[in-house]
Amino acid sequence: MAMGFADPMEVISAIDMLAKEKKINKEVLYSKIESALVSAYKRSFGKVDNVRASIDRNTGVIEVLAHKKIVSFVEDPTIEISLDEVREKYPSYASYGVEDVIEVPTMPSQFGRIAAQTAKQVIVQHIREAERGVIYDEYIEKENEILTAIVQRVENGRAFVELGRTEGVLEVAQQMPGEEVNVGDRLKVYVLEVTKVTRGPQVMVSRTHPGLVKRLFEIEVPEIRTGVVQIKSIAREAGFRTKMAVFSTDQNIDPVGSCVGPRGLRVENVVNELKTEKIDIVKWSSDPKEYIASALSPARVHAVFASEKEKSARVVVSDNQLSLAIGKEGQNARLAAKLTGWKIDIKSLSQMNAAIAEEAEAENAEADQQEGAEENA
Repeated sequence: MAMGFADPMEVISAIDMLAKEKKINKEVLYSKIESALVSAYKRSFGKVDNVRASIDRNTGVIEVLAHKKIVSFVEDPTIEISLDEVREKYPSYASYGVEDVIEVPTMPSQFGRIAAQTAKQVIVQHIREAERGVIYDEYIEKENEILTAIVQRVENGRAFVELGRTEGVLEVAQQMPGEEVNVGDRLKVYVLEVTKVTRGPQVMVSRTHPGLVKRLFEIEVPEIRTGVVQIKSIAREAGFRTKMAVFSTDQNIDPVGSCVGPRGLRVENVVNELKTEKIDIVKWSSDPKEYIASALSPARVHAVFASEKEKSARVVVSDNQLSLAIGKEGQNARLAAKLTGWKIDIKSLSQMNAAIAEEAEAENAEADQQEGAEENA
């Protein structure tokens, strides 16, 4: 919006346009311009407390008015005016006398340019604030969604990404381990949080949040978008492995198969976006034993002994499945526990049999001890 305000009506037009396009209250804007004009006047002509600014709402004419006391002899012209001057210049105050206070125009000719510039600055500032507000409103609705981002610059590991109408920040902690982020890269990011700052909305994004995986599958799998297949839980160690539990509301639709897709295409698209992060898709079940057994995939589970009260389970696997069930550095077991919300203790058949034999031996020894005590008695 080009604004010079050579014509006072341009002020009216600019305010009307701003109010219409940005939905700003006109009276609030007029008041802010008037306050700014008073400040500008004081900077230019001294810090006097008896002035106010006024913009005619119909003509756009700007005035600075001062309260002055009528006196016989003027000692301070900034706050006083002579009775003779009042009668000569301001006939509307003809009935006023000495000691009365009147309000008269006091805007020097050189203040006209300053006044126009001040009004312009206030209006431009409000345009910017309004635009920032619109952008904030737009992006606050995108929290917990995914967006395509283009890396603009990288500073001390932090990546600043272009998200369309604003910039996002991808902190080091929100970047996937081992993923190199370079200027120009196109990435799918999860919107963590949108906040208001002085320069406009600040959008914090993530590549590590489990929600990123969820949203990627919603894009790839029509059955998830329609609600037939539901994602019940996700456990993720970004850059390494994700476990996702899914459920179908239609018995004729396989939830795992839907997410994997024909020839594994759907899950492959997600994995490619996540730079080869491994994804285990398991079937959710209301039966904790079934669910826990599925969660430990790809290991095959022999038996599950679950305690609903403690929400803990002992899982038994064959000896050759133990390392697979636990996973490298315990990752498989750890993710299964996160996915299900249960404490999981994994034992091999050999360990379980040894524990059972040990318990039986201890019970027998206790029984023999008690029997001996009874005989001695």
